Amino acid sequence: MAEIEKIVVVTKRTPLEDLVLRLNSTAQARFYLEQNQVPFAEYERADAQYHRAVGALIEQLPRSVKHVRLERELLPSFQFGPRDLVVAIGPDGLVVNVAKYLDEQPILAVNPDPARVDGVLTRFAVAEAGAWVERALRGQARVAPVAMAKAELNDGQTLYAVNDLFIGPRSHGSARYQIAHAGRSEQQSSSGVIVSTGAGCTGWLRSVVTGAWHVARHFGGSPEQPPGPDQLALGWGAERLWFAVREPFISKTSQATIVFGQLARGQELLITSHMPDHGVIFSDGIESDYLAFSSGAVARVGLADRRAHLIAREEQR
Repeated sequence: MAEIEKIVVVTKRTPLEDLVLRLNSTAQARFYLEQNQVPFAEYERADAQYHRAVGALIEQLPRSVKHVRLERELLPSFQFGPRDLVVAIGPDGLVVNVAKYLDEQPILAVNPDPARVDGVLTRFAVAEAGAWVERALRGQARVAPVAMAKAELNDGQTLYAVNDLFIGPRSHGSARYQIAHAGRSEQQSSSGVIVSTGAGCTGWLRSVVTGAWHVARHFGGSPEQPPGPDQLALGWGAERLWFAVREPFISKTSQATIVFGQLARGQELLITSHMPDHGVIFSDGIESDYLAFSSGAVARVGLADRRAHLIAREEQR
């Protein structure tokens, strides 16, 4: 690990702050929630906990190293330095957002609220963050590479994903496209294709697999239990991706044989859009950051050469 010159603490707005931004005041946010019979107190507690965690984290940072605080919304315009240590404090989604803007800078992912945040990627508690920052500064922290997926269009535009890529319609409707994989191709109509990495495959992909298992079970064609995380897990640095076609429709003009499988390094899905004006590709659940994928666009989807770099405990993989 290169010598650290700057610590960048990445934070995000809380749900309460998002509401206040939309409704102009805390009083309006309270009124809106209570009118809809949603307890305002829970929003307040989560907001207070997050800000306590951020404050406690910043207090632990060594004063000998420059540090800056960066809101998530500013990520696209911020210039990270090659010797930055990035500390992301928030849900897993924040870590995912940050990673796409980095090259080889290490990320320390901190869970601000274990009671509310699952922490699949955010494995470090606030109380221990300072010690791990010190370890990183001394070059003693293990960095685990995290594989990423990449979609590249025929016009040169690219999009990376730490968890998942989605290729499909912008809104509820049918995606129409040609898909090619491992020497086979077919026309498809579906609600879209997802491609999941080792870090993301026990999330969205698992929900798709679980739904398919229950349908198959109804017709007597599945085992007693749906595939669990151990069967789907690939590991953060895995040189493989899962892909799944959601709700494929069979018709006179569409087939459904290339619907689920894995992509190894060097393999790819080749997807040609037949959607006149509503096709998109987005990554990691951020629909506002997308590539237009309308008729004539061709996407090559596979493992990216880039990787995210998460600081990890020795036992983490």
